[in-house]
This record gives sequence, C-alpha cells and structure tokens, in this order.
Amino acid sequence: MTDDDFEYDDFEYKVLVNHEEQYSLWPAFKPIPNGWRQVGPTGSKQDCLAYVETAWTDMRPWSVRQRPADVQAARAGAHH
Repeated sequence: MTDDDFEYDDFEYKVLVNHEEQYSLWPAFKPIPNGWRQVGPTGSKQDCLAYVETAWTDMRPWSVRQRPADVQAARAGAHH
C-alpha cells in the first residue's frame, strides 16, 4: 500500500480520532494504528469527510483546548 491508496474515492474508509481529538480517515481494510480509535462511520470517503466536518469543530488539539484562557493568552502574546 502506498500513500496514493488514501486518494481513492471508491475505497471504504473509517473515521478515526486520536488522544488529542484529531480526526483522520483510514482505509477500512487496514488495521487501526496504535493511538487511534474508530469514532464515526465506515463508508465512502465523502460520507466520512461529512462526518468529520460536523464532528471536528475545533481544530486545536485537546491539550491546547484544555489550557486555562490566561495561559493561552500569555503564550499568544509571547509570539507577537
């Protein structure tokens, strides 16, 4: 299997999520990699992408979202 295998629209995919609540599509015929778990449908690439669009509304990793607002503000200020 090559990276190109992830580009086929006619494959069945799974929707996976990792410990940071980041989503990914994964070919259904491949074993789920360590650190990931299935959370959404198994189906067409388009169906899985539609699920991810509605489920993954905040792209920031979970660890960043859990930081107190004052810590996030201080870190943002340090970069400007």
